[in-house]
Amino acid sequence: MTQDAPPTRLPLKSLLLVLGLAATAYAVALAVFGEGQRLATLQRLVSMVGLQAAALCLLNYLLRGLRWRIWMAAHGRPLGLLEGLRLYLAGYTFTPTPGNIGEAARGLMLAHRPLGAAQSLAIFGAERLADLLCLLLMCLPVAWWLVALNEPLAWRLAVLAGLLALGMGALFWGFRRRLLLRLSWLRDAWHCLATQPHVWLALTLVAWAAQGLAVWLLCREAGLSIGVLQAAGFYAVAMVAGALSLLPAGLGGMEAVLTGLLVVHGASAAQALGITVLVRLLTLWLAVAIGALALVYSAAIRDISFR
Repeated sequence: MTQDAPPTRLPLKSLLLVLGLAATAYAVALAVFGEGQRLATLQRLVSMVGLQAAALCLLNYLLRGLRWRIWMAAHGRPLGLLEGLRLYLAGYTFTPTPGNIGEAARGLMLAHRPLGAAQSLAIFGAERLADLLCLLLMCLPVAWWLVALNEPLAWRLAVLAGLLALGMGALFWGFRRRLLLRLSWLRDAWHCLATQPHVWLALTLVAWAAQGLAVWLLCREAGLSIGVLQAAGFYAVAMVAGALSLLPAGLGGMEAVLTGLLVVHGASAAQALGITVLVRLLTLWLAVAIGALALVYSAAIRDISFR
């Protein structure tokens, strides 16, 4: 691990500005494209299935919070269970930033011995690499489904995705030493991934599986007949696509891909859009809302510093 760097000032105003713009854009999009079924769609959130899906999303946040505590401890910042989870949740306030980079501020916010910028970015990089690995594994049932469609376009998409994944893996493997030498944060991220790999892999897999199960429950509640692996796979593909877009929290890209996949599966446009809205409310905006509460509380008890 690299030595502690001087504390970096957290650009709170800039992060909150980006968050506000992202939330406003999302609200406008819902108002324009949601048509007349917005109320009926939102009512599903308070149904038993909606509450079960919300609980699964909360499980996702908590398990990834436990993973973050492991890597914080590896950087010499051991945190208590409740304290670590609260500070991790506070970071979700800044998820709707380009590439989710606002979440890298978690380590910078500590009131006592905050991480340096490179260290905080390293943990953020490790989180994204771990998430990407597990989401790609969840995409495999969708690749099989595309092949099973036995259509030329589906075959081409499956082959293209496979070649792209192999190419990216080969490129990283071939240049890994050079990359690790030049990018200190990537080297530290690699060290994070070498810390208790079985533990963080299990936590990440169960976390994203829980959120995939939540998506399946929402699909079933909306009347769409779909398997749990396929629903989770659709969500994983949409999440990867949204991440590649580098838009704030993948806004727009993730919604378009998930809605499109649901329509191809057989959902009506209104049905697919309603499911996508619920998925995003529970998997993104619920986290942002909880994060804002955790951020305010942590600032009030002076566990977080905004210098």
